[in-house]
Amino acid sequence: MAWWVELSEIVRNFGLLGAALVGVVLAGMRVVAANRQADASLRQAELARRTHVADLFNRAVEQLDHDKLQVRLGAIHTLRQISRDFPDLTAAVFELLNGYVRERAEEQPNEELPADIRTILEVFKEELRS
Repeated sequence: MAWWVELSEIVRNFGLLGAALVGVVLAGMRVVAANRQADASLRQAELARRTHVADLFNRAVEQLDHDKLQVRLGAIHTLRQISRDFPDLTAAVFELLNGYVRERAEEQPNEELPADIRTILEVFKEELRS
């Protein structure tokens, strides 16, 4: 073989090696970009979840003052579910329900317990059992 044929094969092989290296670098850059995008999506989903829970919590707190018993009971059950699904909010939920019971008990000291207070006490009992 002539020397120029051998030289062209060497140049071709180095060219292929260079192209492969560029391809590996570009693939690595795409992986890094995809990981960053996935992390950003996870952070956005977590923020949306927190916002949703905060909205549920705030709505339930507002509904505790509603005139209709059904609405108050729904709020109590919503708060119970929030405390189950989000353990970091359990203390806040039970502090809120405790304050609600105390306030209502002062308003009706000698009467039979209303349904909403009985429901809250049942929620407290369930929590103590678990």
